[in-house]
Amino acid sequence: MTDAKCLTLIFDMREKLDLLFKPIEDKTIVWFAEKNEYNVLENTTAQLLKELNEGIAMNTIAAKLSEKMSIPEEACIDFISELEERYFKKTLSNKSEASIGIDTVKIPADFEFQKFYKISNFIIKVEFSDEIGLSYVHPKFAHLEVSSTAYHHHFVVFIEDKHLFFAVNNTIINGWKSNEIHLFQGKFSMELIQAIHQNNEADWMGVFHASAVGNSKKTVLFLGDSGNGKSTSLAILQANGFACIADDFVPIDVKKQEVYSFPAAISIKKNSLKTLLPIYPELATTAEYNFKRLHKIVRYLKPNTTDFTQHLPCRELIFIKYEKDAALAFSRINKITAFSQLIPDSWISPKKENTQVFLDWFESLNCYQLTYSNNDEMIQTVSKIFDNK
Repeated sequence: MTDAKCLTLIFDMREKLDLLFKPIEDKTIVWFAEKNEYNVLENTTAQLLKELNEGIAMNTIAAKLSEKMSIPEEACIDFISELEERYFKKTLSNKSEASIGIDTVKIPADFEFQKFYKISNFIIKVEFSDEIGLSYVHPKFAHLEVSSTAYHHHFVVFIEDKHLFFAVNNTIINGWKSNEIHLFQGKFSMELIQAIHQNNEADWMGVFHASAVGNSKKTVLFLGDSGNGKSTSLAILQANGFACIADDFVPIDVKKQEVYSFPAAISIKKNSLKTLLPIYPELATTAEYNFKRLHKIVRYLKPNTTDFTQHLPCRELIFIKYEKDAALAFSRINKITAFSQLIPDSWISPKKENTQVFLDWFESLNCYQLTYSNNDEMIQTVSKIFDNK
């Protein structure tokens, strides 16, 4: 028996993976259920992966590939073996992440800070054990603060044994280490939208790190690296007849794939003040926050939305970038390029049926790149997108 045949027999005893395949343009997106992970593969590679997962013998796959590509069968077996090794072999990690136990943690009886936030017709009471926990939440929602004694939901944020804990309606949700504050903020936001919209996590298709601008009929998502001008562009547009639907945290439901309003204030970086002060003079006296861990200094701008229960369809993604002295450049971009930029900063539901909805929704989108330096030209360009049916 040759080495190749021996290898074939060994690898044919593979364990079936839970996968989804979505051909888009000239590539195939493959979703791996075990890790809720997406890979973009060449179509031929994706087909080989599918056949391996269906339990087809390696030498059968290699013979067919050899005939199709006119390359030696041994070379095909080598390539397929590499795929097998990469995707089917279980890798044992020496790292063991110790989970934070919440079973023995007790919610404190007293809190240093107490806030009430009114969001549409809901009032959320949030208590904080100290100023550190307060700083992680309050700046984004200070514009919603009201004086109240009645409330619909009760959130608490407290620190114990150097860990930050979060509880909702007397149930501790989780705890986080000091380097995981972004995970806490994401969970806090998720629990907040579930309280507002009276649903659960399984009802969401995903949450995107983007800015959502809208009119009465639809929304458009602005995406891009931090500092590219997503929030600044949103602030400019809300001063010119558009609505701020959400900033930084953009939830989309699985049933209708619509963008839901999120009540956080718009995050304005220090280098955007010169542009925005003539439009929003109140920013001159707005509190400034220095987030050293994120290396950014921000102020918060109140969104012009008052109905935080609204939800609107989205069919356009715009990767936006402000660039000093740049001529306006606006064009469609490859969807696979857009997908590769969208996924790293997004939370996509790990449920298989929700993932399929997400992939189908993404396939239907129009994806663009917009680079600008002139605000009026940017406004005109975005306005045309909203005018398109």
